[in-house]
Amino acid sequence: MGKKFYFNAFELNSPVHQSPGLWAHPKDRSRQYKDLEYWTDLAKILEEGIFAAIFIADGIGYYDVYKGSVSTAIAEGAQIPINDPLQVAAPIAQATKHIGIGITSSTTFEHPYTFARRIATADHYTKGRVGWNIVTSHVTQEKLLDHDTRYERADEYLEVIYKLLEGSWEDDAVVRDREKRVFADPNKVHEIGHKGKYFEVPGIALTEPSPQRTPVLFQAGTSDAGRRFSSKHAEAVFISTSEKQELKEYVADIRKRAADAGRNPKDILVFALITIVVDETDEKAQAKFEEYQKYISVEGALTLLSGWTGTDLSRYALSDSSKKIAIDANKSSSFANGLTHSANAERTIEEVAKWIGIGGPGPTFVGSAAKVADELQAWVEDTDIDGFNISYVVAHETFKDVVKYLVPELQKRGVYPSSYANGTLRDKLFGYSRLPDNHPAAQYRDIEKVKKEEAANKTQKGDRIWR
Repeated sequence: MGKKFYFNAFELNSPVHQSPGLWAHPKDRSRQYKDLEYWTDLAKILEEGIFAAIFIADGIGYYDVYKGSVSTAIAEGAQIPINDPLQVAAPIAQATKHIGIGITSSTTFEHPYTFARRIATADHYTKGRVGWNIVTSHVTQEKLLDHDTRYERADEYLEVIYKLLEGSWEDDAVVRDREKRVFADPNKVHEIGHKGKYFEVPGIALTEPSPQRTPVLFQAGTSDAGRRFSSKHAEAVFISTSEKQELKEYVADIRKRAADAGRNPKDILVFALITIVVDETDEKAQAKFEEYQKYISVEGALTLLSGWTGTDLSRYALSDSSKKIAIDANKSSSFANGLTHSANAERTIEEVAKWIGIGGPGPTFVGSAAKVADELQAWVEDTDIDGFNISYVVAHETFKDVVKYLVPELQKRGVYPSSYANGTLRDKLFGYSRLPDNHPAAQYRDIEKVKKEEAANKTQKGDRIWR
């Protein structure tokens, strides 16, 4: 018996996520990404395996660093074409009863007023099973705003979201009184009166309160600004690293920052990116892994790697050591730095491309259910993480194998859920449906009080009062 942990399925509404070239595998279904059946079939598989959520990444942009063009990304299907992830939330919810649906949306391009309506609508239609993965940029978006400015803007973006979803409509505003013919009490619906550095939003929220009001908040940030943002807002954070010590230090740092911010450190779940190839025996799993490797596209992997590092890797020979890669300081990340300063630095660029070609930049566990279970338990116990974001190799075979072989082994050991809790996604993860009182969103629930305080502060500073 050890610490219990969760699984999320890491997906993308595109033919290639993090296993470039594997779309051509005869068993792979990712080329059907634009069909609803792809998503509903996947959700049913995952729900059978008691996955906490299907987590759908996204990006408004494309990978055009490699060879200075998007051509290779298009030819490889490397995260282009890519569809809107939010639109699959309702069909997934209709096909299942419990699994959460984590949707990625950027604070850079969509206004918080319209996004608040979209995410609240999804929370209604899924009966509270939606999560929001907050990103500040992706690929080409980074050209628009510098790193720390994006997080400063995102912080105000969240303030607007909280005001709309937590404070605009009181809990008992909607009465649905047929006899008096009053649907909602206008005295209990409030304009938020927001006037900040980046946004002006004077009006009321367009939706009535959804089951969670604010969806479960996911975030992935390894920079100092990203960690500050996560420790303030996030309920679940993701990290991609193949280094166990780095993961352990990240978890400890996030928990400390959360405590310093007045939050319960256990109110933030940490998920690590991994890939799993599992079968009845170690030998069968290894044979499967070797067969998958035959489909890796090095060109596709280098396209992704170039985007992740901000460096055109076509300038280097495949036989060059990854130590030679010159990383732009403005594009630096834990992953980029790991290419040149960790065990990966001993690999050639081609070897690194083949490594990330199976599931992306996290560790890959290959073996029988017992072997993989041992390794996962060791990672959880050594790092204090709360679960894993599992990247697929072959859709949907990877997840079918995890559900068939690995999940029963983990359940037998008592370290993985055997059933879902009732209620919303937040209920299932934390035991409550609304953000707790120590979360920064809670301060905006009495919006009239907030507006008075903001007006008083502006008067003290000599600013014009919002009217």
